[in-house]
Formats: sequence, C-alpha cells, structure tokens
Amino acid sequence: MKEENKGASKNKWSNIFRKKWFFPAVYLTVAAILLAVVVWYQNLDNQIPEEVTDGDELTENYSPSEHGDAETVMDQQEVIKMPVNDHDQAEIVTKYYDYNADEADQANALILYNNRYYQSTGIDIKFADDNAFDVLASLSGTVTEVKEDPLLGNVVVLSHANDVTTYYASLGEVNVEPDDEVKQGDVIGTAGENLFGKDNGTHVHFELRKDGQDVNPEDFFNQPLSKLDASGDEGATEEEDSEENSGDQQENKDEEEPDNDSDEESDEEETSSISTDDEE
Repeated sequence: MKEENKGASKNKWSNIFRKKWFFPAVYLTVAAILLAVVVWYQNLDNQIPEEVTDGDELTENYSPSEHGDAETVMDQQEVIKMPVNDHDQAEIVTKYYDYNADEADQANALILYNNRYYQSTGIDIKFADDNAFDVLASLSGTVTEVKEDPLLGNVVVLSHANDVTTYYASLGEVNVEPDDEVKQGDVIGTAGENLFGKDNGTHVHFELRKDGQDVNPEDFFNQPLSKLDASGDEGATEEEDSEENSGDQQENKDEEEPDNDSDEESDEEETSSISTDDEE
C-alpha cells in the first residue's frame, strides 16, 4: 500500500510538471517577487536622502552668531545688579536725589562740597569696615571711557543694550581699558576715595542712566532692563503731559488778555466822559 501511495504521489507531481502553464506561472511568480523587492529598495533609497537633505537644510539655516542676536537676548535677560559682591557688608551712605522722596531721603541725597550742597545723581556705596572692596560690572557691556577726574577720582563708564549706561566713580584701582568687553560680575576696579565725597571715606559712586538721563539705581536693582524701557516711556509721557498743560495755560492766558484790554478801554472811556462832564 505504501509503495502504491508513493507511486501515485510521484505521478501527480509528474502530471503537474507536464502542464503547459506550470513553468510560465512559476516564472511570473518569481518575477513579481523580484520586481516587488526592487521597487521597495528604490523607495527606501529615495526616502533616506530626503531625510538627510532636510537635516542639512536645518543645519545650514541654523547659524548661531557669537556676537549677534544671541548676546542681545542675553543682555535683555540680565537683571541689574548692585556693583559689589558682599551685599551684607555694603551700605548705601548717599542716596539718589529723588524729588518724590521724603525729606529724610532727600537730605541723605545732598552732598556738601565747598560749603555748598549738591543733589546726588547716583548712590555712594561703602563697606562697614571702611576697607577697599572689589567693584563689579552691574551689567555686561563695553568700556566706553576710563579717566581720572580731580574731584571724582578714577571713573569708568560702561555702555549696555537698550541705550543703558552705568557709571563708576571714586575708584582706587582700575582693571579695565576702553573698548574692553566685560561680563556682569567682572571686577572693573576697587573702591577708593575722592574729594567730592571725602566724608564717605572709601566708597564707590554708582550711577545708572537710560538714554543719557540718570535714574534711581535702587528702583532697578534685581530688575530686568525692560523695566528701564517702561520707566523711560512713563517719563516721556509725563513730559508730554507737562508740555501740553503749559501750552493750555498759555492759551488760557492769551485768551484772557483781550478781556483785560477791553476793560482798560472801557475804563478810559468812562474817565474821558467824567472829565468832559466836569469841564461842562
């Protein structure tokens, strides 16, 4: 029985092989498989370069600048710092003269020199032990001026983003030169003495300016530079309002003047009439 089954199976395959359609069908099946593999491989090759090309375009478009917009963004993110490293020892012995401050602060913002009082345009900082200390850059910026003033001592001026300037006077030693680039917290010198603030001993005189106009540094310590921009806008608005008010007052005064003239003419006519009656 087994031999008969084996013989039948062989005869079956032999019959299939002898069919005319068998080998063409096999060839077509193999060809279809090969064609599908080729098409899949080509599509895979086309997809990979596109992804790499996109990456290359991103790399080409992204070109960070060491001294361009990145620095500007960093400057805008910086907050204004007091120009000393030990805030516990630091003491503000002369305040900024603010017309809106109380009498005590205004009195503490006056500097006596040659029997005359001057309004302080910055603050004087000293340490409790009256020793010299490092003076730090309040903001990152560029050194625009280094000079020795007979009254103020050694002076360093730094320019920053958004038309902000910081001013350091009464320095003993100076560690920077014009055109130097400094980072926030860099040591630009040491505190010293000067003639204008001799009563304060060893100290540093610090000023903060926006668009060339001095502002109260204490109002902006630990605040971003954008706070100064808002302050400048408010100041400009107040100035415009003041000018408008003065203009309105002038117009009102001009309008009142003709009435006074007419009153004077009426008085003259009455006087003339009285005089004529007396003569008669």
